[in-house]
Amino acid sequence: MRLITPFLWFDGNAEEAVEFYCSVFPDSEITRVSYKPDEPGAGSVLTIEFKLRGEEFIALNGGPQFQFSEALSLMVACETQEEIDYYWDKLAKDGVPMACGWLKDRYGLAWQITPAEFLDMIDSEDMEHNSRVMAAMNTMIKFDLEALRAANRGE
Repeated sequence: MRLITPFLWFDGNAEEAVEFYCSVFPDSEITRVSYKPDEPGAGSVLTIEFKLRGEEFIALNGGPQFQFSEALSLMVACETQEEIDYYWDKLAKDGVPMACGWLKDRYGLAWQITPAEFLDMIDSEDMEHNSRVMAAMNTMIKFDLEALRAANRGE
């Protein structure tokens, strides 16, 4: 296990959520499942350790006490518009599209489906350039990579 691993709290549907995430992301797998000790033989899942594109996570069936919020989101760096479209379509299905590449999936977890080059686009010493790219981003729900690239070029 890594020193820092995202630990995701679900309300009894961790197993369903993890299976969904593993179906969306290539090179993903469930690596360990533990069961609630007070329910021997019942098969109630307590935690599920899993990897998405090589990144480790743990899901917990913690109950209704806590809900996800946008204060924590998972960013998916995408190389192409096709990749943006794929992850957006899969994760937004039965979820809530937000703005600027953000969405909440059907389990309430916030995601940012972002072009891999976006952070470089807004890392210029020219503040007018950065403002132009940010202004383009602010018109979008799902990212349009070509429109961002055009704003980056000053078009």
